[in-house]
Amino acid sequence: MVSSFPELGERPDELSAAAFHVLDPDQFARAAAYGTRHEVVAGDVLYDVGDENGDLILIESATAEVVRTPTASAPEELFLTAGPGQYLGEMNLLTGQSRILAARVAAPGVIHRIDAERFRRLMAQDTEISDLLLRSFLARRLLLADRSGRNLELIGDAASGTGLALQTYLSRQELPHRWLSGTSEEGRRAMAESGLTEDDLPAAVTPRETLRRVDPGLLSQHLGLTYRRTPKGVADLTIVGAGPAGLAAAVYGASEGLETVLLDAVATGGQAAASSRIENYMGFPFGLSGKALTGRAAVQALKFGAHLASPCGVRGLRSYPDGHVITLVDGTEIETRTVLIATGAAYRNLPLKRWPDFVGSGIYYAATDLEAQAVAGLPVTVVGGANSAGQAALYLARRAGKVTLAIRGADLYAKMSSYLVNRILADPAIEVQTATEVTALRGGARLEQITLTSRSSGESDPCGCFGLFCFIGAMPATDWLTGVALDPAGFVPTDVQLGERWTGVGRDPMPFETSVPGVFAAGDVRLDSMKRVAAAVGEGASAVRSVHRAIALLPAR
Repeated sequence: MVSSFPELGERPDELSAAAFHVLDPDQFARAAAYGTRHEVVAGDVLYDVGDENGDLILIESATAEVVRTPTASAPEELFLTAGPGQYLGEMNLLTGQSRILAARVAAPGVIHRIDAERFRRLMAQDTEISDLLLRSFLARRLLLADRSGRNLELIGDAASGTGLALQTYLSRQELPHRWLSGTSEEGRRAMAESGLTEDDLPAAVTPRETLRRVDPGLLSQHLGLTYRRTPKGVADLTIVGAGPAGLAAAVYGASEGLETVLLDAVATGGQAAASSRIENYMGFPFGLSGKALTGRAAVQALKFGAHLASPCGVRGLRSYPDGHVITLVDGTEIETRTVLIATGAAYRNLPLKRWPDFVGSGIYYAATDLEAQAVAGLPVTVVGGANSAGQAALYLARRAGKVTLAIRGADLYAKMSSYLVNRILADPAIEVQTATEVTALRGGARLEQITLTSRSSGESDPCGCFGLFCFIGAMPATDWLTGVALDPAGFVPTDVQLGERWTGVGRDPMPFETSVPGVFAAGDVRLDSMKRVAAAVGEGASAVRSVHRAIALLPAR
């Protein structure tokens, strides 16, 4: 696994140094003050695979072993032996994920348990220890990906639509796992050991349970990553959409003491996480992937105490004078004092026969390592004339056999940054076809051929294409909204754009406030927003100021 935090180091010795840090006596005493003291004896189970407790365990004088529990295909594996001054826990203490390893006492002594609420307090109040723990948790998660992938095995066709959805979810959440093809010898052996048939795929095999016909929602529920009610019961701020705008709002809201919930129907990152490289974001002169940028933001939000849940679709919003209720697709209701709509916009489909058949099996809306692996050495076509399409074309040019960039307009410079256009025109692996559109799709189980038609001459050219990367237009994700004014295209007007659509009484709308008092919008979903990552981050962070003002007007709880 490639880390979103290269400063941790990638070599095993560098990761181990960060992962297995020992607290000095002063640090240990400060951390232990947040917990409760317990005497333990050899054989005591501190936690087991699948447990939902989020306790940080400090070792004062005992010795503990953290192990990957045995399965039918693999013996028990020791991951960590912890002694005095060390601690047990990893990123699951921040994400809320159920335990993926088991821990037991190897030698008697004293431990200190810090429960989830006090752990959050420790992370907020002691910066030095918070940073040490966070670095250690991140390093442990990376080591887990390399050494304990068997705790979560996925079996199936990784190139199918469902397989790609699972891989995207696991990758963005940086969940340790191993993927086995159902047609490989190892995959067939794993299927036999778990009693699986072809009809059960894709399947997820864990030490406690085998999930048949699994999808990201079912997997998230099994791992404990779905929405859980916050300790206060009522959120101060619920953010719908975990792209750059939503993540920025979560970081600022949680860091300023708001009980913050962040929901996303797919996974954290939004469209930005689908970008292979972002070069025009301030502070990163050498560029970075969208996944790395949004992954860092998610960890920041978790560090400050935000509650993240995905995939977690929202189907409705009801508003009252003293707050709001968000209804999830499973019927769960979230009471919240304010709401931020940050659902962004999705790329449009082309109105072509068999389009749904090939989504995930040749038609893609992102260009990351996952998609690139599926088309390595094969001809592909990128459709779209804005920056996302340009970045995808350049990224794929180093991995695919040939890249065709097709745009409907006559001028590549019209909607794309000049630095991207100049690189594309200079790249011999990319062929640019202007005034061109895709008019037909062909293939069996996967896309194999498309037809490109010139808009000026009408001539059509069938050509081999095993990956059609679509970055055309944007449709705002607002079909779930009820009671909030939208423009004819579905985007959300805010503050000065509202005019007579403002429903508040006795005051003007605040910056980023929608027609409903206490409901705000930021990022691509907002009417006339600038469709750039930096702009979305700025809007999400700025909206939190208005959230504070709106909460101050509500009755005290």
